[in-house]
Amino acid sequence: MATKETTSYQQFFKDKRVTVMGLGLLGRGLGDAQYIAAAGAAEVVVTDLKSADELADSIAALKEFSNVRLVLGEHDHTDFKDCDFVLVAAGVPFDSPYLETARAAGVSLYQSAALFAQLTDIPIIGVTGTRGKSTVVHLVHHTLEQVTGESVILGGNVRGVSNLQLLHQVHDDALAVMELDSWQLQGWGWLERSPDIAVFTNFMPDHLNYYQRDGATQAEALKRYFTDKANIFRYQDEASTLITTPEVFNQAQVFAQDLAITLGQEVVMADASVLPEGGLLAMPGAHNRQNAALAYEALKAVGLTDEEILPAFSTFPGVPGRMQYMGSLTDPLVTVYNDNNATTPQASTAAIETLGAEIPVVLIAGGADKQLELAGWVKAMKQYCSAVVLLPGTGTDRLRPLLETAEVAFQTADTVLEALEKAHQAATASASIVFSPGFASFGQFANEYERNDLFVQTVMNQIDRD
Repeated sequence: MATKETTSYQQFFKDKRVTVMGLGLLGRGLGDAQYIAAAGAAEVVVTDLKSADELADSIAALKEFSNVRLVLGEHDHTDFKDCDFVLVAAGVPFDSPYLETARAAGVSLYQSAALFAQLTDIPIIGVTGTRGKSTVVHLVHHTLEQVTGESVILGGNVRGVSNLQLLHQVHDDALAVMELDSWQLQGWGWLERSPDIAVFTNFMPDHLNYYQRDGATQAEALKRYFTDKANIFRYQDEASTLITTPEVFNQAQVFAQDLAITLGQEVVMADASVLPEGGLLAMPGAHNRQNAALAYEALKAVGLTDEEILPAFSTFPGVPGRMQYMGSLTDPLVTVYNDNNATTPQASTAAIETLGAEIPVVLIAGGADKQLELAGWVKAMKQYCSAVVLLPGTGTDRLRPLLETAEVAFQTADTVLEALEKAHQAATASASIVFSPGFASFGQFANEYERNDLFVQTVMNQIDRD
């Protein structure tokens, strides 16, 4: 397999003055900044609202670059107008005054996933949706690697992955699979670009705390959210493919009508009926069969056959943090599942309904509020949960009175260890404990990955002790 000359991409950055907005703690901003600096940029201004102490590890990794200048604990408007372009981290407020400064000065704005696509122009399978996108992305990626026996580029919203560092992996026959959240898709909209194959899993209320930050109504916020998501298909051409559900496609048609644009790509409706019954997936739940159907249609779109796809599906282990089986605790004997990535009430509801249809469920939940509707989740807890343990957070504060009104018994815990111990004490033999927070991680944790790792380590320590 011939490898592309990385210098062809580095030329884009060479001698440029670049502002990287958001160094972060997850390795993405760091890797992007390192790539740009190593590519020969004249100056890379790395600016983040976090302090030097908070970013100590990332700062240490940049010390080798003499062309990097750090602006920490604040942003300076000068850095957003006296540069060639700004690389914007996902999740920067849509009404950021610093981005407005850049726009007013005629400075280009990029995000790394979209810039990767722009620079390489390789075929990309992009996946978005409120729920299920991680599972679909990893299932598609797993299957492609199983079938081809070769490495397939995996990027977008993937933990610790710098999309610009992925430029080193591009070769003549390269294909990328990318998980694209609504924030990353803003960057695709800036470039008026969409993936060649777009998968849109579903659309539900989420991130209202972000989209309502300027006092917008919920209806306005949902429209903004869908508008960002819609960039996954908005700029596709007739040779492209959109794979989705009838519900999402109906919304897409309304969206297109409002903007007076034409959707000319091939549209494929994915339904779990395309999958053979029984024994195909290790992942539990009807929602995962739907996820598998979406992945199946994406793989068919790149030319794979049933004989290639279905055996690979049967070996897919699932995604960490998505109904991930962790093992068992004893006395009483219970199974433990990690559903840390369920950051909405709807996602947590799906988890407890899936498990609760078969066995008693003890739920560990709680966290930071996203201003989402809670009534359906409370109803599911009452129906399926034998016990509930809540971690602290602004979302938990809003949930507690609803549980009290619905007469759903719950306990509170200050730490993950305390929550797990209380859940185990409340469980009956053969029950399942599921950590499915239903809220964001901020407040008690730096991010959802820190929360995930702490829960996993806590469970492993308890299993070792047992």
